This record gives sequence, C-alpha cells and structure tokens, in this order.
Amino acid sequence: MSRALSHRAMARFEDLLRPTPKGLYCPPGDFYIDPVKPVERALVTHGHADHARPGNEKVLATRRTLAIMALRYGEEFCTTRQVADWGRPIEINGVTVSFHPAGHVLGSAQILVEWGGMRIVASGDYKRREDPTAEAFEPVPCDVFITEATFALPVFRHPESRGEMRKLIASTRQFPERAHLVGAYALGKAQRVIRMLREEGYDEPIYIHGALKRLCEFYQEEGIDLGELRPATIARGKDAEGAAKAEFAGAIIVGPPSAFADKWARRFPDPVSCFASGWMRVRGRARQRGVELPLILSDHCDWDELVETIAEIAPQEVWVTHGREEALVRWCALKGVRARPLHLVGYEDEGD
Repeated sequence: MSRALSHRAMARFEDLLRPTPKGLYCPPGDFYIDPVKPVERALVTHGHADHARPGNEKVLATRRTLAIMALRYGEEFCTTRQVADWGRPIEINGVTVSFHPAGHVLGSAQILVEWGGMRIVASGDYKRREDPTAEAFEPVPCDVFITEATFALPVFRHPESRGEMRKLIASTRQFPERAHLVGAYALGKAQRVIRMLREEGYDEPIYIHGALKRLCEFYQEEGIDLGELRPATIARGKDAEGAAKAEFAGAIIVGPPSAFADKWARRFPDPVSCFASGWMRVRGRARQRGVELPLILSDHCDWDELVETIAEIAPQEVWVTHGREEALVRWCALKGVRARPLHLVGYEDEGD
C-alpha cells in the first residue's frame, strides 16, 4: 500500500473538513466553504451576505448565486469565478465537490465534499417547505451531515405557509382603508411572499421598496413571475399626501425590515405592520418590533423538519452550526447518532 493510500485509510472526517476562524476549511483541497474572511479559494452555498462575502480571489458557486453576488457587490466581487452545475463533480486538488439544491433561496446549494472514501455534506442554510421561488431541497447520502440549527428547538413548528399568505390577504379585505407594510428580507423572502400572494389569487399591484427592485427584476428574469410591481414612493406635499392615501389604501407594500423603522414607513395611510419571518412564532419578538400582523414564514427548517432530515439521510455523524446547537446535538445523542457543535461564528439570520 502506498503512503498516500495508507494516509487516507487512517484519515478522520476532520482531516477533510474542519472549522477555522475563517470558516469551514478543507486541508487536502485547500478551499473554504462560506468563508467569513477573504481567502484564495471559496465555495459559496448561497447569496445571503453572511455566507457570500466579497473579496475572495476565486469563487465557485451556482450560476444564480454568482449572479446574485454580482448584483449585491458589483461585478468585481472576486478575481475569478466558476459556475458549479447541479450535481456535476468538480475536482479540486484531488478532492471532489458537487453542488445540490438546498431549497433555501434561489440558487442555494448544499456542497458534497468527497475524498478518500469519505462523504461530507455542508448544507449551508436549507429548508424542506415548498417554495415556488427556489429549487427544491434534495437529500444527499453522506457520512457526515453539517446542518444549520436556526430553529432547532421543539417550540419552533412553522405553520402551513400558504395559510400565512391567506391571512395577509384577508387582512387587506378587513381593513381596506389601511396600507399593509410587509417586512421581508431582500433576497429570497420578499420574492417568496410576492409569488405566494400571486398563487393565492392576489392580482393587485404590489408595491416594493427601492432596495428590492434589482433582486425582484433578477427573479423575473429567471422565469419567476411576480406580477405587477410598482415602486413604493410617495411624493412630498399636502396634495401628494391625500393622493398617497388613496393609492395605498388597502395595498400591500413589501420592503426590507430596516425600512419600516424610519420615516419612510410613516408616510403610508394608517399602516398595518407585518413581518414575514420564522421568528414571528415568538410573540415577544413580534411585540418588540411593534408587529401587528405576524406572518410565520421561514426560509429555514423548523424543528420537525431538521430531525426528519437527519433521520432520512442517516449519516454516521452530524455537525451542527449557527443556531440552537445544543438541543439538536442532544436529540442526536438520544437517537444514537454521533453529533457535535462546530461553534462557527459570523453567520446570522439575514435570510429569515
């Protein structure tokens, strides 16, 4: 047996992927997955800012993720970029990687890393719910499954998504004189809200904050019909104020959550404050934000979906990252599955 083969035979999973201050690092392949600091070679799971950062030299990601990064950071976000087609193996320094749909947002991927007979899946952020604006999650057999734990507590059980959209539509009918301001993150959540409203039969114009314009256009260009979108702008002056009340009464206005904390939101007629997020399951968070109509709509798995995914994939080990790590590690232990937290830092909840 050669020295190289002997080394691989004795290799541990941590020899293939390990947490570092810059992010998940693959020593034999010399690349990082979703690095939090600039590196020479980055593999990126999806376009949210806590996973996709500018400044890396070489970036490998799906076509849609690369396009989203260019929209958010400019065309010079990296030196060279390479498209990863779904399921196509790519060799990097003797390590094979492939990208598989994660269901989180448009273009989001799990990354399968193979070397020396070992298979590790870095899932990034993922969800199992139906989403007309993202590629559906695909379970990938592996020895180690690296899972997020954003909503990894039994209290988090998300309701049926379309029911939340019907609740919003019903409120516009109940309060036809009031504007409905929906806080939804710019990438993924906003487009999902709009598309699901359309699928529930809402065919009125939907007004969007300027921060959503280019991303919504990109989704439309990718074949996701969002219907008629109008800019949520209000002219200044007394006459304009009256016209705004007439135009926006009963309307749905979608914007990033930060927009509703400033003067922009107060221009609309008696607005109903809404927020689309898995965190709206926590009533205290809704009250703290002053949300009148919480919409429990998440781009992450809830507790049941997390544990069902682990049971379905049946890996030898589970590595848990960014979220409620302890509860999921404990559940795995009770089920006889080896698990440990990775304690990666730098990943927030931008997508939810």
